[in-house]
Amino acid sequence: MMHKPRQEGINFMFGKDKDNTPQSMERRRFLEVMGKGGFTAAVVAGASGTLLSSEASAQAVNEERERKKAAKYTMTIATAYIVGASRSYPIMQLDLKENIQNMTRGAVYVKLAPGGQLGAGGALAQKVQAGTIQAAQHSLSNFAPFAPAIDLINVPYWCGENQKFINLVNSKAWAEEITPKVEAKGFKPLWYVCIDPRVVALRKGIEGPIKTPEQMEGIKFRVPGSKILQQFYRMLGANPTPVAWGETPSAIKQGVADALDPSVEALNVFGFKDVLSWVTFNRSVPDAQVFSCNLEWFNSLPADLQEAIEFASEVTSLQNLAKVPAARAYAMAMLSKVGVQFYSPTDDEMEQWVVKAGHQRSEWDEIKIELAGSKAAFDKLLEGANTQSRFYVHDV
Repeated sequence: MMHKPRQEGINFMFGKDKDNTPQSMERRRFLEVMGKGGFTAAVVAGASGTLLSSEASAQAVNEERERKKAAKYTMTIATAYIVGASRSYPIMQLDLKENIQNMTRGAVYVKLAPGGQLGAGGALAQKVQAGTIQAAQHSLSNFAPFAPAIDLINVPYWCGENQKFINLVNSKAWAEEITPKVEAKGFKPLWYVCIDPRVVALRKGIEGPIKTPEQMEGIKFRVPGSKILQQFYRMLGANPTPVAWGETPSAIKQGVADALDPSVEALNVFGFKDVLSWVTFNRSVPDAQVFSCNLEWFNSLPADLQEAIEFASEVTSLQNLAKVPAARAYAMAMLSKVGVQFYSPTDDEMEQWVVKAGHQRSEWDEIKIELAGSKAAFDKLLEGANTQSRFYVHDV
């Protein structure tokens, strides 16, 4: 049952084995190491640059085998991203693996399932909730159907900036108002992944840049399943066009949609650079992720291991925050190479976006009450977003 997704993940990382190119040689070595030590050992060897060295990769296999044998618990962590994606999309999964293993002093062995081999997005959230796997990464938008309170972050212009988002998810208000609602659905949030805010990315053939919301009038805007985001773009005058993520590149190429809103890092990782003309940093909503854990499994661990995993998660979060500006710079460099241009609105232009569709508008009151419990609870969260936490992250 698991062979096909795993093979597809390998193909995604290395491509088809057609010739003796370095990529094909690396792929063959990956399969060889995987046969000896398992998928996670091969991933670790590949990430450390030792895959093509028989001696070094053998050492990686032996280390993984010994760690797994010595551990009392195995924790499978699944993601939609290959390990090397952190250069442009700081998901930090290898760091999380290392940190958990080290902080638990080897009592917990982390088995990685990267590259979508166990699924992506909502499929991974469902597996965590059901206890099929112990933990996984997913976007907050994909997590929202399973833990609806999380969808509050998609209300525009209250936590879209990186610092405000990090302030929010580390605030007392979040711990009191949102975390219990997430735990009630069977999840233990390990840490929230900061990537960057969502953008307005135009396809080639559409005049840009978009500077003010008035220019959004009539734009066919690709949106995910979030009803909040659909309402947001409708308020801006755009025509929200729900398109499944896997179908979005072809939809943009064919003109089914004129624009989309992932972070600049995601645009680069998922191959949109050849179809885009302009990217506007309008900083409306976080394009953030979360690593969630099955709460029942987490609570079954001894207290010292629970504390160690929480500490490992915090350490990984700090590594993620430090990585954000470099990942953004790399993504922008790659997009710039093929002619994509970037625009940051002025303060006056940003104010127009906020006035047009920001969280302060009455259209959002019903959603605030539904997801936060009351307007007073949302106001506590808003205060948390605007109160500097002990963590710093660079903003666009």
